[in-house]
Amino acid sequence: MIGRRHQVALALTAVLTAAAACSQQVRQDPGRGGAAGPPAGRGFTLVATGDILTHPAVLERASSDASDGGYDFRPMLFGVEPLVHGADLALCHLEDGAGGTAPLSPPQLAQDLAMTGYDGCATASEHALDHGVDGIRGTLDTLDAAGLAHVGTARSEDESRRPARYRAGSARVAQLSYTFDTAQPLPDGQPWALAPIVADRIVADARAARKAGADVVVLSLHWGTGDDDAPTEDQIALARALTAAADGRRPDIDLVLGSHTHVPQPYEKVNGTWVVYGLGDQISDELDDGNGSRDPRGNESTLARFTFAPPARAGERWQVTRAEFVPQMYDLDAGRVVDVGRAVAGGADLAGVRDRIRDVVLSRGAAKDGLVMGE
Repeated sequence: MIGRRHQVALALTAVLTAAAACSQQVRQDPGRGGAAGPPAGRGFTLVATGDILTHPAVLERASSDASDGGYDFRPMLFGVEPLVHGADLALCHLEDGAGGTAPLSPPQLAQDLAMTGYDGCATASEHALDHGVDGIRGTLDTLDAAGLAHVGTARSEDESRRPARYRAGSARVAQLSYTFDTAQPLPDGQPWALAPIVADRIVADARAARKAGADVVVLSLHWGTGDDDAPTEDQIALARALTAAADGRRPDIDLVLGSHTHVPQPYEKVNGTWVVYGLGDQISDELDDGNGSRDPRGNESTLARFTFAPPARAGERWQVTRAEFVPQMYDLDAGRVVDVGRAVAGGADLAGVRDRIRDVVLSRGAAKDGLVMGE
């Protein structure tokens, strides 16, 4: 019997085919790959998505989509590609590695993320050391080969001190990444292999990135409690402390992006800075509700989209002039990431999913600060 979600996926075909045309547009971002940035004074749009977890069912789908006996993640990411390619800067989060050694994700994942339009990935998570420092090395080598920037894990002490650096519009953007915990102890003699969440260190690293020339500092935090759609008191307290840190006329951190919670969590403007407590899992197998049944929230997520404008005066912060969230869902039957809002507009029966995500995202009053549901 064809599942309901598979019927929905079939209904989405026309919608996603039309959306694919948008993904063929060439992104005008001369700053990629270290080239000189565009003329001064141009703003930019940043998009970010949640955890990618290559569970066995996900790998099975990518294998069945491949025509060469390997893995192909492009069909899985097809629904998000227009949004990713439409941004000046696109960031993802890898909870699993991508080093090609089982059970790490195959290297095709990094290649396909780059082809989808992503510029870089945060890699700090509690599972980053599951395969030791060799797993970290393999993952980062694979991301390098695909042309994806990365931050949060490191192959050397020197690398651990460097943020990921990007050009977006006329801005120099730095990304930092940290995790609340690790399932494995930090390796002897190599504590720098994974960046833990320590508030003082994060502020110091953000200030160092600013001193090195970053106009915008983006912080990726792997934090919170899994399966909980409300931020913990620790998340809230840390968000307040980090967004309050400032040096001169601008804050040390310009945007906070959260992962690990597996389900969408609220967006909130804290001390004038946008905080996404949890983006949710962009790609993963089903989430158990603790009673042996599937929890559909585990396959729901958001794409965060923030438009930044340059400051009126030198030395002041870049301002977010538009803040948006785009509801997403990973369709388990079809093995596809679905842009829920676009699907609903195309007639698919996903209004309940859209409304559930919207209610959570706006539950801490973000609408009054201008957050809107994007398309």
